[in-house]
Amino acid sequence: SGCLAREQPPTVGYLGPEATFTHLASLSEFGSNALHKPYESILDIFIDVDRDRLDYGVVPIENSTGGVIHTTLDMFLDFELTICSEIFLHIHHNLISRNPIENIKTVYSKIEPFQQCQTWLRENLPKVQLIEVSTTAKGVEMAKDRNYAAAIGSALAARKYNVPIVAANIEDMKDNTTRFLVIGKQQPKPTGKDKTSIMVSIHDRPGALFELLRPFHDRGINLTKIESRPTRRKAWELVFFIDMEGHRSDPAVAEALDIVRASTGSIKIMGSYPQDVK
Repeated sequence: SGCLAREQPPTVGYLGPEATFTHLASLSEFGSNALHKPYESILDIFIDVDRDRLDYGVVPIENSTGGVIHTTLDMFLDFELTICSEIFLHIHHNLISRNPIENIKTVYSKIEPFQQCQTWLRENLPKVQLIEVSTTAKGVEMAKDRNYAAAIGSALAARKYNVPIVAANIEDMKDNTTRFLVIGKQQPKPTGKDKTSIMVSIHDRPGALFELLRPFHDRGINLTKIESRPTRRKAWELVFFIDMEGHRSDPAVAEALDIVRASTGSIKIMGSYPQDVK
């Protein structure tokens, strides 16, 4: 971030408002020298990166507890943008309120924190009403001056809105981690510790998925994720999103991608980028 700022600070869009976990991911990747700009939706981030109003965008893609965020995945069906890097962020959820825990009747947050804290909520606040909002920071803002209300959010959000943390680290899994993607138009160079993401559609016939995956198996390429989504063009037609270890320029990866391209005719390389350490 410091090197980039000597030339021109990059403009980075993130899912806002300030103090969301996506904001924290953006700060961890680009530092405070970048110009961080909050957005109300993942779609708006993709649009502004695509139209060169942003240098980069930071968007959540999956959580170790809740799984893949399909809203982000589907954006790659409509936009020709590149994954420039990934960010793994340990997520610690906090119950934030001006009310004592025994008086809380309503909790605001996103669906993902509710899923990631469901055991704690069931044991400690079994009768509360859970109200879904657009972001965790928005939930803290809504709950800060309301009687009987609380929010689940980050410690940064608690500090920003000056609301006490009633209970800290209430996530069910203590290694709760969210993976974020940095999207842009740059093609990162190989680092020796990279990951490549592709999406590919195949014909619906016996053995088609096996044939798709075999070139990677035969070349010892580790696939770290495979996810299917509707193409939204034809009923029951699927596209597969695949993450693998290695850079698209690595000989084994390049050879496997060429075979898949020749056999399917429909492959899009979403990006080759440095792996983050979990």
